[in-house]
Amino acid sequence: MNQVTKLPYFNSADFTPNWDNATHKIPEFSFVNQESKTITNKTLEGKIYIADFFFTSCPGICPKLTKNMNEIQEVYKNDKDVMLLSHTVMPWRDSISVLKDYAIRNNVNVAKWHLVTGNKRELYNIARNGYFADEDFTKTQDESNFIHTENFILVDKKGHIRGVYNGTLEVEVKRLKRHIEILRNES
Repeated sequence: MNQVTKLPYFNSADFTPNWDNATHKIPEFSFVNQESKTITNKTLEGKIYIADFFFTSCPGICPKLTKNMNEIQEVYKNDKDVMLLSHTVMPWRDSISVLKDYAIRNNVNVAKWHLVTGNKRELYNIARNGYFADEDFTKTQDESNFIHTENFILVDKKGHIRGVYNGTLEVEVKRLKRHIEILRNES
């Protein structure tokens, strides 16, 4: 079996791997985390990070996503180069104080993991056009549709998408961790 030494770039919503070059970067953003601190691209510049989308009152996949993000947080707790970024898809409900309570209940380390809220239109726009995280939107093109995805998106130190994983599956979380190690070793 060949050892993978480089990850592809994902430049479009169909997640076709491109092994040669990156044409897509996560667009500029500015959201507020559970500690009322502004989080932007600059906050994560030079970091490998895992992004996802959730809401605090979700009874379905979100508790599993949070559990698995927490596991990743634990593995990389002492690694300043790996960060986590969870965007709420219910900003009208998930205020800063709600996110803070959720963070406390789920042992979120603010130095490692930002739970962010902000303007709904901006959150949904970055989900759809930045992270390609809304599969239904590519089919319906209905901007009013609620975003709900189980994807974890791996972003490299330069803001390029390098992997997409089903965050509810243990085997996918293990694959994500392997890919983080590959990204670390890329030149």
